[in-house]
Amino acid sequence: MNKYLKVSLCLLMGACVTCGLESCSEDEPAPVQVEDNEVLLQRALTPYVNHTVIPTYRSMADNCMLLSDKCNEMLDKFKENGLTVEDVEEAGQYWNQARKYWEQSEAFLYGPAADYSIDPHIDSWPLDQNLLESVLSNPQIMANVSTDYIANVLGGYGVLGFHTVEYFLFELSADGSSASPHQVNYTEQQLNYLCAVAEDLRNQAIRLEAAWAGMENVSDEKQEILEENELEPTKNYGSYMLNAGKAGSIYVSVVDAAEEIIQGCIDIADEVAMTKMGRPAHGTSAEDLSYIESPYSLNSLEDFQDNIRSIRNAYLGSREGDASISDFIKTVNPVLDVEMRDALDEAVAAIGRVPEPFAKTASTSPLTDPAIEAVSTLEDALTKVFAALTKYN
Repeated sequence: MNKYLKVSLCLLMGACVTCGLESCSEDEPAPVQVEDNEVLLQRALTPYVNHTVIPTYRSMADNCMLLSDKCNEMLDKFKENGLTVEDVEEAGQYWNQARKYWEQSEAFLYGPAADYSIDPHIDSWPLDQNLLESVLSNPQIMANVSTDYIANVLGGYGVLGFHTVEYFLFELSADGSSASPHQVNYTEQQLNYLCAVAEDLRNQAIRLEAAWAGMENVSDEKQEILEENELEPTKNYGSYMLNAGKAGSIYVSVVDAAEEIIQGCIDIADEVAMTKMGRPAHGTSAEDLSYIESPYSLNSLEDFQDNIRSIRNAYLGSREGDASISDFIKTVNPVLDVEMRDALDEAVAAIGRVPEPFAKTASTSPLTDPAIEAVSTLEDALTKVFAALTKYN
């Protein structure tokens, strides 16, 4: 995701508040007392932080570390004339795993992902191939290639992050053309650049984990990486969420924190429907038609499904039996909770029915529009959930 639109939901609720209760119509379920609502939502925040957000970022960081190590190993083997197809495929597997956890984090792109500009830094797309080729052919730039240089001096999000690594591992040949998946004859400068970008990706992933878990709760190795690169987070976003409504938190109430969670879900649902799928499906320009996420790994539809799974995890929880926002909605509006669950299931299923590769079928398959409609239906349900929360804020 390289950009997203914050949805403004200003709802005027014509309700009177008396003794902590809100009036309701005959066909609306009687709302719970405010103090009960706070207890339900407070219970949901702890597993959301500890079982969904932090483990997702931790797994992403771990796989990005493996990916970076493997890219460095590829460079070493290249210098020894020992680079193999299997090495490239193994690196691609680490990319796929890291990518999965990133896509499953996109329902919580607020906080450090936004505040530290990590989202555009590591996930801008499409890849700027013209700029990349210009960089690779520039002797002065290539002589200074390092993680610090590409992240802080070179600039240009279109030649950093997941999609640059994806291009190198799944598409690039020695002459810069599309290659057979069995071709591994890179140039040394290409591998140098790949290693620098993979290391930068690793650093940003670790920063996300530390920003939610706290520096003291990541491994010594990760702490050292952040300190060496001066990327130590200045805030503990997990603590803010866990202490919602208390002094020192950025959330004035637990309802405020729950609204942030659901707003994050609305944002990514809107982007999947309108931008990730809608733009290449309905756009008219060449730029629209090429606006495909993860085209080289043929991972586009899996990306979109994982985005919906990130919403599922945020709403229902990641572990069986965890308290969740669903528990609250089920109490105040059980019909809406069923609507949400059905919409989640249908969105994942509908995206799965679109044939790969999405880069070729986006504008031609009759199954693309039903998938977009299913995600839009999910967004509508999420908007209702947000409104249900707002009544208690």
